[in-house]
Amino acid sequence: MKFDIKITKTQTPKAKPQDETSLGFGKIFTDHMFLMEYDKKNGWQNPRIVPLGPIPTHPASTVFHYGAEIFEGLKAYRAVDGNIRLFRPQENVKRLNQSAERLCLPQIDEEAGLDIIEKLVELEKDWVPHNDGTSLYIRPFVYGNDEFLGVHAVDHAVFAVICSPVGAYYKEGLKPVKIMIESDDVRAVRGGTGYAKCGGNYAASLRAGERAEQKGFSQVLWLDGVERKYIEEVGAMNVMFKINGKIVTPALTGSILPGITRKSAIELLKDWGYEVEERLISVDELFEAAANGSLEEAWGTGTAAVISPIGQLSYQGKDYTLCGGQIGELSQKLYDQLTGIQWGKVEDKKGWSVKVCNA
Repeated sequence: MKFDIKITKTQTPKAKPQDETSLGFGKIFTDHMFLMEYDKKNGWQNPRIVPLGPIPTHPASTVFHYGAEIFEGLKAYRAVDGNIRLFRPQENVKRLNQSAERLCLPQIDEEAGLDIIEKLVELEKDWVPHNDGTSLYIRPFVYGNDEFLGVHAVDHAVFAVICSPVGAYYKEGLKPVKIMIESDDVRAVRGGTGYAKCGGNYAASLRAGERAEQKGFSQVLWLDGVERKYIEEVGAMNVMFKINGKIVTPALTGSILPGITRKSAIELLKDWGYEVEERLISVDELFEAAANGSLEEAWGTGTAAVISPIGQLSYQGKDYTLCGGQIGELSQKLYDQLTGIQWGKVEDKKGWSVKVCNA
């Protein structure tokens, strides 16, 4: 089921960025956005693409007081053949609905959700940057806007999509990062909202992230919220380890976001003949492997960075350097293959790349 989307183009288009080396992340926005509203009686209504601008919201809206909000993040790429492409966008729409179910927000038909994203990207195709490593970041989000201060499931909501041209994540090349294992704060607990992509999870991570940054670390590695011993995520990414030739990544126990880059990396690794274990891995096991040399590589996976190699791990005053502080061979191979598919530089045997339009 697809919506009949009304398109109103801006009469005052903005100038496109001339210097794509200074785009940064999420600072510049395109000319248009998608909007539609939901009410429990009539469902989703008034789907439209309109000029980007403020969205009127009542101060009593559920999103402000009870965090009734979810979002997604994906990218449009200007492939080497000139076509504008998305990477596994149906997985983002599917995950948006999983998040919606957890937070009692209305879901969106998957076919309609994908069509909305594609139509907005096609309209904004001139905003997709050209430089290697750059892309158009797409942010779909849903929030509750009931004008009522009582705590209850959402009866009214808004679905919106905005876009932002973003620069290459690694301005100076793919470099390993320093990670501090967080032993005080936790990101999420089983039975909570850890597997949902909602703002509250990210807000809860900020304090530990600030502490880590003050100590010279790029991100934190989260432990589980019950026993405080099992590895979960690194910053806002999933995490993987190569131990004795095997790939080990935390199992999706309900407190970990089911990453699309994670899923894609696992599929590639299995294709390449690696044994991949999705299981609980304790911080003690990890540091024992680091101490005896069997921890060969570690990396994060996520939409923004794709692959983020880990060069140093720190926990309770102990530091371990991985791969001599350099990017590992497998981390590099995964990065090259995934970005190669995204930008059309290598053959997409999986059918992950979805053409939106010609440039």
